[in-house]
Amino acid sequence: MSSVVAPAVDKKHAKPRLDGSASRAEQLLIRFHQIRNFTTALCANLEPEDCVVQSMPDVSPTKWHLAHTTWFFETFILKKWMPGYRAEIPEYAFLFNSYYNAAGAMHRRDLRGLISRPTVKEARRYRSSIDLHIDNLLSIADEKLLAEIEPILILGMHHEQQHQELLITDIKHVFSQNPLHPVFRERKIEETPAQTMPIRFVDFEETTVEIGHDGRGFAYDNESPRHRVLVSAFSLASRPVTNGEYIGFIEDNGYARTELWLSLGWMTVSEQGWQAPLYWTKRDGKWWNFTLSGFRPVDEDEPVTHVSYFEADAYANWAGARLPTEFEWERAAFDCSMEGNFVEGETFHPQPATQQVGSLSTKAGKTPILLQMFGDIWEWTRSAYAPYPGYRAAPGALGEYNGKFMCNQYVLRGGSCATSQTHIRRTYRNFFQPEKRWQFTGIRLARDLR
Repeated sequence: MSSVVAPAVDKKHAKPRLDGSASRAEQLLIRFHQIRNFTTALCANLEPEDCVVQSMPDVSPTKWHLAHTTWFFETFILKKWMPGYRAEIPEYAFLFNSYYNAAGAMHRRDLRGLISRPTVKEARRYRSSIDLHIDNLLSIADEKLLAEIEPILILGMHHEQQHQELLITDIKHVFSQNPLHPVFRERKIEETPAQTMPIRFVDFEETTVEIGHDGRGFAYDNESPRHRVLVSAFSLASRPVTNGEYIGFIEDNGYARTELWLSLGWMTVSEQGWQAPLYWTKRDGKWWNFTLSGFRPVDEDEPVTHVSYFEADAYANWAGARLPTEFEWERAAFDCSMEGNFVEGETFHPQPATQQVGSLSTKAGKTPILLQMFGDIWEWTRSAYAPYPGYRAAPGALGEYNGKFMCNQYVLRGGSCATSQTHIRRTYRNFFQPEKRWQFTGIRLARDLR
């Protein structure tokens, strides 16, 4: 979080450049420790008891996140490249594997909260031990070995950033089950609430665009191959849907009107008894919601969040609009600044869309613009999560990272208030099943242009 400082590299083995600048290995280690320390900082206010609770099968205990991200570096780097490396506790390979079948057997996801050992203290010690081994390995690696390790180390760092977001959303769900409404991080309520910019629709002409990552810098395999897509003319809302606008849907009996819902969505709403977004409760005629800063009145100017794809789609139908495709979203994001409300800002909650906050995109001869394209909330698209043309998953365990999930899920774009700004990209494809609500997921509307 604040002022993360990387530990010093062993100068005895490091290879500094003649001009005094940091070597490639040193730069990697600095970044590695920044990310590892950031995870530790996120847990600074948590008690050991907080770190072992699993409130539903989708949620993992904080302790598990701390150990699983460590297992990743141990399994895919140390066991492969560290001479003579032997796991101190081999059983961790079973406990902290998530879904990598090629890496071996794994403990059941829905039973992670039943494991009291290793303790939180032992999980932290495991992290420190593996970090030290990574330090030693990179400090002695020659350029050829470093070239082999670097892409996997970078993948592991981005993997940890994903788990930082999951750690935040998981502990929010854990705390929400507690009638004491624990506070993860204090946040002051502004005495003069920010006023949300009025919603408007920005038109985009039909065009053929290049979709997907261009190969410069890091990206996940599901962002490629880059390919051409014809995107028909469309309009995109200038900002996400707010809580106040969503309350209008609720008050118009949106949750009881079958004509607005997909069949599976209506079945889910009926079975689960949904009447509002996750974490919302009505008290004395007013809506309240649980946040990482405690239980608070719903701010009608903030983007609505913790809604499923089903709810986003139903709201769009009610509003006479639709959700954008992921290609429309990426086309609109081409000229958007990747600024926004990310985890580094430590708000841990979406903020109202103002002229000063958000991602702006200007079109020739026009002024405003698209707000909050990045950060605040992940935006549901109507695109099923599927491989791009020519996609092939890599062989081995790391090939399981994305490809095997390309079924029965929808794509989300843009990142959230729990996403790291150094992790997100315009081409980033997040994905969840349509009924999931515990992530910071929200709605941006689109329309067809006729």
